[in-house]
Amino acid sequence: MQNVYLDYAATTPTDPEVLNVMTPYFTEFFGNPSSIYSLASKSRAAIEKARGQVAAALNALPEEIFFTSSGTEADNWTLKGTFEKLQSKGNHIITTQIEHHAILHTGEYLEKTRSANVTYLPVDEEGSIRMADLEAAITDKTVLVSIMFANNEIGTIQPIKEIGALCRRKGVLFHTDAVQAAAQVEIDVKDLCIDMMSLSAHKMYGPKGTGALYLRKGLKLENFIHGGGQEKGKRASTENIAGIIGMGFAIEKMKAHLPQEKPRISGLRDRLIEGVLKTIPHAKLNGARGEKRLPNNTNFSFIGIEGETLLLDLDSKGISASTGSACTSGSLDPSHVLMAIGLKHEQAHGSLRMTLGHGTDDGQVDYVLSVLPEIVAHRREMSPLWEDYLKSLGEK
Repeated sequence: MQNVYLDYAATTPTDPEVLNVMTPYFTEFFGNPSSIYSLASKSRAAIEKARGQVAAALNALPEEIFFTSSGTEADNWTLKGTFEKLQSKGNHIITTQIEHHAILHTGEYLEKTRSANVTYLPVDEEGSIRMADLEAAITDKTVLVSIMFANNEIGTIQPIKEIGALCRRKGVLFHTDAVQAAAQVEIDVKDLCIDMMSLSAHKMYGPKGTGALYLRKGLKLENFIHGGGQEKGKRASTENIAGIIGMGFAIEKMKAHLPQEKPRISGLRDRLIEGVLKTIPHAKLNGARGEKRLPNNTNFSFIGIEGETLLLDLDSKGISASTGSACTSGSLDPSHVLMAIGLKHEQAHGSLRMTLGHGTDDGQVDYVLSVLPEIVAHRREMSPLWEDYLKSLGEK
C-alpha cells in the first residue's frame, strides 16, 4: 500500500531547506529584534531580508509587507482595520458567498457590532463572480472590496486583474485573500491593481504560524494588535523570527521553481480529473477547468455517498484527502462553497477534494485511480440514495 498525501491545500510539509535556514534562529541567533545589542541586530537584519524576499516575489516594496501570525489574521486585520479607518466615508463592504470563513465570519462580526453593510456576491456554476454584479454593487458608501484570488475548495481563480482595475477606477480599495493562490500562480500586485493581500507560509512549504499582509504604500489601516512598536507600530508582538525567515526563503524558492512546477502539477491534475470522470459513473467535477483553476486542485461530487465515509475508506488505503476546507472539517453542514455554485445537499455531502503538491507524481495518480472507483462503487452498493438516484434516471 502506498502513502499518498493529497491535501496540500490544507497544509504543505515544511521544506527541509526552509527548516535548515530557520533552525539557527531558534538556538544561535535568538536575540529579540527589539533589543539593541549585536545578537538582536542579527535577528533584525534577517527579518528585513525576509521582508525583501516576500516583496520581491510579489513585485512589491519591502515596506509594503507586514508579517502576521497567519492568513486569517491578515484577513481580519484588513476588514476590521479598513472599516474602522474609513467608516466616516461609508460602511459598505463587498465580498463573495464563497470566501474563506476568515472573511465571512469577520464580515458578520462587523455587521453585528459596527453596523457594517456587507454585500455577499453570488457566483456562477464554476464559482466565478460576474463583473456586472460587482460593478452594480459598488456605491458611494463602499469602502472595501474583498474577493479571494482563488477558492480553497474548488480552485476557481477569480478575474483578479479586472476586479482590481474596476476598483481602482471606482476609487474603492481592493483586498484579495491569496492564501491558496500564492504558491500556485504568478502574482504581480502592481499589475493586478491589488491594494491589500493576505498570505500564509504553511501553504507554500514554509512553517505554520506565520503569514503576511501586503499593504500598498500610502494606505493606512487601524492597528490590529496594540502594544509594542513592532512592524512599524502597526502590529505589536515580539516577532516570530524563525517563522518569518522561513516564509521569506519559502516564497523565494517557490517562485524560482514555479515555471517548472506549474505545468508539471497542472498536467497531473488534468490526468487525475480525466481519470476520475472516465472511471466513476455520474462523477461531477466542481469548479472551472484549465487556466481558470488552480494547477493543483481537484474537487468532485459523487452522488450516493457521504464524503466523510469516503475519506475514511481512502485513509485505509493510505490516501490523505479532504471533503473541503480543513478549517470546517468538523462541521456537518454542507460546504457553503458547493451550495453557492448550485449543488444540492446530497451532492455537496458527497464531495472529495484532492490537492496536489511537490510530492505528487504519476505513480501516485495511478494509485488513486486504481482504488477510488472501487471504493465509490462499494459505498454506492449500500446506499439507498444511490438506488433512488438511478431510478430517477430510469437506469434501475
